[in-house]
Amino acid sequence: MPLDTKKTTSTVPKQGLGREIAEINLLFDISNTLDMSIDLKDVLGPVLAKMAHHMSMLRGTITILDRKTGEIFVEEAYGLSESQKDRGRYKIGEGVTGMVVRTGKPAVVPRISREPLFLDRTGARNGPQKEDVSFICVPIILENDVIGTLSADRLFDEAVSYNEDIRLLSIIASMISQAVNLRQSAQEIIEENIRLKEELKDRYRPNNIIGNSKAMREVYQHIAQVAATSTTVLIRGQSGTGKELVAHAIHAESDRADKPFIKVNCAALPEGVIESELFGHEKGAFTGANQTKKGRFELAHGGTIFLDEVGDLTPAVQIKLLRVIQEREFERVGGMKTISTDVRIIAATHRDLEELIARDRFREDLYFRLNVFPIHLPPLRERPADILLLADHFVEKYSTRHHKRIRRISTPAIDMMMAYHWPGNVRELENTIERAVLLSSDGVIHGRSLPPTLQTAEASGTQPHGGLTNAVDAFERDMIMDALKSARGNRAEAARILGISERLMGLRVVKHEIDPSRFRTKR
Repeated sequence: MPLDTKKTTSTVPKQGLGREIAEINLLFDISNTLDMSIDLKDVLGPVLAKMAHHMSMLRGTITILDRKTGEIFVEEAYGLSESQKDRGRYKIGEGVTGMVVRTGKPAVVPRISREPLFLDRTGARNGPQKEDVSFICVPIILENDVIGTLSADRLFDEAVSYNEDIRLLSIIASMISQAVNLRQSAQEIIEENIRLKEELKDRYRPNNIIGNSKAMREVYQHIAQVAATSTTVLIRGQSGTGKELVAHAIHAESDRADKPFIKVNCAALPEGVIESELFGHEKGAFTGANQTKKGRFELAHGGTIFLDEVGDLTPAVQIKLLRVIQEREFERVGGMKTISTDVRIIAATHRDLEELIARDRFREDLYFRLNVFPIHLPPLRERPADILLLADHFVEKYSTRHHKRIRRISTPAIDMMMAYHWPGNVRELENTIERAVLLSSDGVIHGRSLPPTLQTAEASGTQPHGGLTNAVDAFERDMIMDALKSARGNRAEAARILGISERLMGLRVVKHEIDPSRFRTKR
């Protein structure tokens, strides 16, 4: 194959400063084009178009080597149709392109009509100018491996050396190679980040919480973010959403995991004893205080205290709790000694604390002390993707507990659970499944095993009969009769009660065959 580098047509000014400036402009344009998109497929075509504009190129081609099949195919081209691109396929060592891929060295065909190695698989060079077309092909090399080629067709000219074209195409091929390398690195980083996110998602998904919905994944992320700190956390959400489970998860993931986790239900403790329960009391502090007792804050020293339903605390206890949070110290009831405590506080409530503050039922300064890192638990109706996961979990749990083998949940039962709004949230779902497990006699959770609140009209056989029109007529008749009764049979007064005209009242009385006289007071 001829490798004559003596003659070529200069596609930029042949010599001097003008040629150098033209090359710099071309390389600058190509560099900018390669930076325009992370997807190389979006920029290779524009790169070839700029080469054609700057270099008076008839055709340009970028081929890629598929290492799995050993086939070289046209990835992008300028001056070729789609069918011509599809035909441009070679094996390694086959034709000029295949030889460049095999050797990793540039090749020049001064006149393609005189070179038997030039196969012209695309069929693009069969025109009248075939005798005058030169072909220059350079390898695209990435980390010492040839990954493809960059080639150009131009009109043959005996005047100038091919070296300039080879040098310029080699520079462009190197720029394409660097772009491929950068994008591969970027893709590897993206894939690694995705993998790490999945690992972290699984790693920080608490074992005691069921749910894979987007809302719950955000909760898991918050748990992971705050667990390693000693920051005060306020968990908010409706009753039954699992606030205590979140508090457990935060404690378990923290460096206090081997220390006590003390729970206090502020709503369950009587007002007279809650202060003693939280802070302890000295012997003789009040009637019945026969001995000194440590409070929950002392018992939680070094660990975590979980104040559930903190919105139910009395104003007096709120003041003392505020001091504990601020100063990390307190006194027992009836005691004078100040006790220091190292305890992490996690609070929870289903109440609207902002509304309680507006009604002077909750201290604003305490709210700000507790609400350092809020976590919101969504109600079950906002995470329907978790309903069946939870149902399966509870079926397994209560099947084991009650020694019953439940094999599946029937489709009607699934439909009923998915359609229900679950005001009691996860706690209500758990109770529902336990009841259904106990009622099951054939290893299946049936719709009939679910409580009446979940039953549909079809499942319970209580579909309305007679259609909407009859139901509306019946309702209208009842309202008119109630109004006539209140007006003691006076149709004008009854019409005013219902907010309609006397004429319309007369028409409705006739339609429903109502006798107003039956409502008149007898004297």
